[in-house]
Amino acid sequence: DEYETRYSGAFPPQLRAQLRDAARGMFVFGYDSYMQHAFPRDELDPLHCCGRGPDRDDPTNLNINDVLGNYSLTLIDALDTLAVMGNSSEFQKAVKLVIDTVSFDKDSTVQVFEATIRVLGSLLSAHIIITDTKQPFGDMTIKDYDNELLHMAHDLAVRLLPAFENTKTGIPYPRVNLKKGVPPDSNNETCTAGAGSLLVEFGILSRLLGDSTFEWVARRAVKALWSLRSNNTGLLGNVVNIQTGHWVGKQSGLGAGSDSFYEYLLKSYILFGEKEDLEMFNDAYRNIQNHLRRGREACNEGEGDPPLYVNVNMFTGQLMNTWIDSLQAFFPGLQVLIGDVEDAICLHAFYYAIWKRYGALPERYNWQLQAPDVPFYPLRPELVESTYLLYQATKNPFYLHVGMDILQSLEKYTKAKCGYATLHHVVEKTKEDRMESFFLSETCKYLYLLFDEDNPVHKSGNKYMFTTEGHIVSVDERFRNSLWQDILPGEEGSTEKVKSNELKAVNFSSNCNRVPDERRYLLPLKSNYMRQIDRMVGLI
Repeated sequence: DEYETRYSGAFPPQLRAQLRDAARGMFVFGYDSYMQHAFPRDELDPLHCCGRGPDRDDPTNLNINDVLGNYSLTLIDALDTLAVMGNSSEFQKAVKLVIDTVSFDKDSTVQVFEATIRVLGSLLSAHIIITDTKQPFGDMTIKDYDNELLHMAHDLAVRLLPAFENTKTGIPYPRVNLKKGVPPDSNNETCTAGAGSLLVEFGILSRLLGDSTFEWVARRAVKALWSLRSNNTGLLGNVVNIQTGHWVGKQSGLGAGSDSFYEYLLKSYILFGEKEDLEMFNDAYRNIQNHLRRGREACNEGEGDPPLYVNVNMFTGQLMNTWIDSLQAFFPGLQVLIGDVEDAICLHAFYYAIWKRYGALPERYNWQLQAPDVPFYPLRPELVESTYLLYQATKNPFYLHVGMDILQSLEKYTKAKCGYATLHHVVEKTKEDRMESFFLSETCKYLYLLFDEDNPVHKSGNKYMFTTEGHIVSVDERFRNSLWQDILPGEEGSTEKVKSNELKAVNFSSNCNRVPDERRYLLPLKSNYMRQIDRMVGLI
């Protein structure tokens, strides 16, 4: 069987070490190119070897302006990757550069969500790494460090707070000017993920500062969105009006506009231990299974199509279109965290099949037409992230083969004169002059960790969780103790805490739908089912 031959059996340790070094080399080439050609600007243009910042000439160019705030974005986003790779000298140098050169007092209008996950999250992650008494990654301490990164994170968050004012629902405005607050011509519509995925970063900030404001506004937004779910299906849409609470986008799916909302319900619970977050997640997950999942019931047995999660109308549960987007490839990783490993294996195999077909994931793929609907690939990390988490859960060498495939495709199709470039078209393999900051903060990090078995992330005895931008935070007792009680919106007096020993019981591995040990060296998915998926995406 060609699948057995290609994927099963042990993965040679020397090949693994080689791939780990290749993943590090990929990061180093991207990072060094950015520092040489682009810093202090936000992003590297890898084809022209120069930097770019916000598009001041065209304020409507949101693709750029939502993300680039004129604050050395790529450097900030890459900080904890340097630490995870054990490069203490460069980490210390980079942190000092950020402290000495970056300011948020800028006339930049940025998306609250992007600034939170890429900038705020990275500052907090680096701060946690610097102040960790155990220093698992090597000596990442900064001489005379006086919590500067935490103060910077605080300063940025205060500049984002106006987005939460003057909104009738408590759901924040999507954009804010870092100097002037919410622009007068601001849009009243926002996406569910953008407004509802701020709780991890805002919660960590609140707990480190002992100031409940940030967690309170982020939690109020989550509760407001949650209260607007459909009475009929329990689903949420993807675009909402923040003044009226009216759903403008009625699509319910797992991709862009919705993805990290679900991710952060679970991750907030893992980090802070608030029971209501887990209850919301479990409800949401059940509704997703009931209304979005198509295909056979079990991943690895039975007849019928492979499992697939589709986009439906939030009120009726009817199919809305026949595409899925590449962001949805994060979902198998989330299923691993909740313990639904078997189902994760199937969904991951579907995305991997699309990757094999194109050597990349198109932004949108039409499963009915077996063709890309939106053909670009901006070096996104979601498939690598799920591959890494599935490997950690199953230790099946299949996922090392997948990682090797992904790494080789990236080298072959996206490497540019300086750095790595977005693919403009996954079929034609044409490039675009952009290297998004998440390539260094996530794509390279997850690839490196997949191949680095002995990394402190896996071996130090610390427990770590990744934010939606791949920033590493330790799952730590101090985040479970808020200094404030009973101030969360709507339910004074009822915020139940879960102690960490209780958490272990809730998430004990016997509750997980685990993969039995004897299957460790077999294919995670039987080869007839793999063939079926390959056929479904036009590979065969």
